[in-house]
Amino acid sequence: MIEKIKALCVKYREIIIYMIVGGMTTVVSWGCKFLWGAIFYPGVTLPTVAQNTVLNIVENVSGILFAYWPNRRWVFRSHDPNIPGEFANFVGSRLGTWGLSYVLNLLFVNVLCIDYRISTIIVAVVVVIGNYVISKF
Repeated sequence: MIEKIKALCVKYREIIIYMIVGGMTTVVSWGCKFLWGAIFYPGVTLPTVAQNTVLNIVENVSGILFAYWPNRRWVFRSHDPNIPGEFANFVGSRLGTWGLSYVLNLLFVNVLCIDYRISTIIVAVVVVIGNYVISKF
């Protein structure tokens, strides 16, 4: 039984580590977003479009800056010596899902009037899947 578990861990190592790193990235990006919201927009659950835009920028920039290094090191085990180029590709690959995140947050919060904290959770599921697929390429 333990050998089967070990074999599954080896087989799905990249996905397992990606989920762990994704969890850590989520904690960092949501922490930054919700802290920003609590400090600059106290008591606001339905931010204006401008506030929602700022919250989305804070969330995504902090997430991208944090996620690059653990993804490089542990998920994809990159040894590319061109770190600036690799980082640029990483950021570029995240711009698509950032755009998706932004549009979905505007839709959920500013059109459907869903609390931005709940919207953040819903959007995260879509973005994590998208980021994994994009990162593979």
